Amino acid sequence: MIVVVGIGADGMPGISATARSELQRATVIYGSKRQLDLLDEAVATARREWPSPMLPALRELPADGPDIHIVASGDPLLHGIGGTLIRLFGADKVSVLPHVSAVTLACARMGWNVQDTEVISLVTSPPHTAIRLGGQAIVLSSDRTTPRELAVLLNAHGRGDSQFSVLEQLGGPAERRRHGTAKQWATDAPVDVDDLNVVAIRYLPDERTSLLSDDAFVHDGQITKHGIRAVTLAALAPRPGQRLWDVGAGSGSIAVEWCRSWPGCTAVAFERDEGRRRNILRNATATGVSIDARGEAPHAFPDAAQPSAIFVGGGLTQPGLLDTCLDHLRVHGRLVANAVTAESEALLVQVYSRLGGQLRRFQHYRGEPLGAFTGWRPQMPVTQWAVTKQ
Repeated sequence: MIVVVGIGADGMPGISATARSELQRATVIYGSKRQLDLLDEAVATARREWPSPMLPALRELPADGPDIHIVASGDPLLHGIGGTLIRLFGADKVSVLPHVSAVTLACARMGWNVQDTEVISLVTSPPHTAIRLGGQAIVLSSDRTTPRELAVLLNAHGRGDSQFSVLEQLGGPAERRRHGTAKQWATDAPVDVDDLNVVAIRYLPDERTSLLSDDAFVHDGQITKHGIRAVTLAALAPRPGQRLWDVGAGSGSIAVEWCRSWPGCTAVAFERDEGRRRNILRNATATGVSIDARGEAPHAFPDAAQPSAIFVGGGLTQPGLLDTCLDHLRVHGRLVANAVTAESEALLVQVYSRLGGQLRRFQHYRGEPLGAFTGWRPQMPVTQWAVTKQ
């Protein structure tokens, strides 16, 4: 059995009697140097510091032998080693004794309900993935540089007024809390931030919406506009943790909305124009999502990948593109294609006759001044084909 014991910045005095007993009976204890240094003289067991990288060492742990013990920060099942060990060895071979997490402590210090607070880890993710358009979050920092890097990004993307608190050494004798705004931390961050810190952010201005406005995207005119974007997302039907290929992505608006829809949703955008690929990455950064922007489809398709859904917004008339997309799509995956030209519409009618699915046509009108009155200005009609791979 692998026994994982959570420990806080207060060290041995803060752990439960059960956790203390486990550590005292251990024959070997694994952990990082910082965690092992928290153990006192009552734990006389041999200690082994994790090498870097750590994952190969985890795979070699003798889970079928005598019990081994691991010390980990806070709650090992909150962005911690506990989940990795369970994934490697199974829940029946791993026992976790959690400590109070840094997230719980941070919410207590801020007076926030935990259930109303998003948790974002930047331990292995880039800082831009913690950008949000509203709400509140506890951000787990990689090290002392994370708060300023994140504050600079928030300020650069119009979130400089966000309430920004850095909480260090939570629960320990050296605990410290410093409050300000993202703009203040971006322009005048303290130089003595501890590596063990989390950031509590209330994002301002709060502009959360289910779908972003067209003005939220950098684009050159190649964008799936708001109304059509809504019906396209409905047809794609994203689910948590699924992956989308956005083919002929333009501004990447569909990929961005897909990633915002549910936790764990990811996207790959395929776009032949280099300037548009740069726009895709700008839009991803500004909305806190990660999109892998690649070159022209289907040449840039990964060989063995099988996405959960594919959206084709451009390049429909390229010979064989739709069939190649369907070949890569996993079984029960969804493909949605939008057409605005007569040629691409004709292709969708043909493929609908051959493969079935759903064929729809959308026509949107916008009210505009017409002299002293108001008239309807039609937008280009969009034909949409959607199919589930059987």
